[in-house]
This record gives sequence, C-alpha cells and structure tokens, in this order.
Amino acid sequence: MIYFDTSYLVRLYYQDPGAEAVRALAASDHLACAAHGQAEMVAAFHRKLREGAIRPASYAALIGQVEAHIQAGAFRWIPQSEEILSRIRKAYEKLPASVFLRAADAVHLATAAESGFREVYSNDLHLLSAAKHFGLVGKNVI
Repeated sequence: MIYFDTSYLVRLYYQDPGAEAVRALAASDHLACAAHGQAEMVAAFHRKLREGAIRPASYAALIGQVEAHIQAGAFRWIPQSEEILSRIRKAYEKLPASVFLRAADAVHLATAAESGFREVYSNDLHLLSAAKHFGLVGKNVI
C-alpha cells in the first residue's frame, strides 16, 4: 500500500502535469490517504470549476467518478485519531521556524507516519521538505 497526498489524488482524475506518472504508480499498488483528502480533492476540482478550467458537466463527471471509486473501495481512507493529532502537536513543537508546514500537510504526514508508512508521495514541495520531521521519506515521481 502506498500513501498519496491530495496533489497526487487529483492527478488520478485530472490531467495536471505529471498525471501519467502518478497514474502508473497508482496502478502498482493499493492507495491510502488521510480521510480529509476526500474534502481536499473535491475542493481542488471545485477550484478548477470556479477558475473556468473545467465546465460544470466535467465537474459533475469528476465528482461521480470519485464517488464511484470510493464506494468500490479504491482507497483506504485513514481517519484522524487522537494519536495523529498528538503527533501533529509534537511535530510543531520541535519544528524549526524555517520549515513551512500547512496544517493540512501536517495531517497527511502524521497520518502516514502513525499508520506505519515509511514514504509519502506528493509533488507539494513544502510537504516533501517536512516529511523527514515525521520520520518519513517524501517522494515525487513527477
């Protein structure tokens, strides 16, 4: 099983740069993500609708595909437990001031680490840079 952050999940459905490499990686194993990744993914699609990158019919089709894949069990959605939230708090306590880490990225990193993953896949440079502070290796196939 491999852990994808939302930037990689979006590429499973939308032809952003690097989508083919992400899809090839996804085809090699089962996928896991923090449960909040569902909300982030749908928000990313909505942003594309709002910005005019996709039309309403395409947006509806994307949402339908995601829902069908969720119902089919295509992803392991990992809920955020107290242990994950505690790990986030502890990481921020020790995090150097020079590290830029958004809360949603910290959720991904702590979720992956607490769930026993050693690697996390993303193309988010901030998330990848912070991965080591959670005992993870950040990887990008794009």
